[in-house]
Amino acid sequence: MEVLFSDAFVKSLKKHSSLKKSIKKKVDMIIENPLTLGEPLRGNFRGYYSCPVKKNFLIIYLYCWICRKKGDDQILLCSDCHKCSEDTIKFVDLGPHNRAYGRK
Repeated sequence: MEVLFSDAFVKSLKKHSSLKKSIKKKVDMIIENPLTLGEPLRGNFRGYYSCPVKKNFLIIYLYCWICRKKGDDQILLCSDCHKCSEDTIKFVDLGPHNRAYGRK
């Protein structure tokens, strides 16, 4: 499994360092089983998954295999899509519900 972290995710992780342990635990769980833990998003967020760390604090990520299987890669047009294997998880963003969705 290849795992990538966006600059926005890393920056948010530093900002919310008090939750670092909980975030790491949730990231590890997502890597272990990305489809059953996350919730697929719809509309403008099609192709992304969200997973709560706390009640109103989310991790937003992509799983390349399912993205390509559903054809979402044609919508998302990730700049590095052709470089990533299907077994890649991209952690895109992290933060409170409204901010995490607002940055897409």
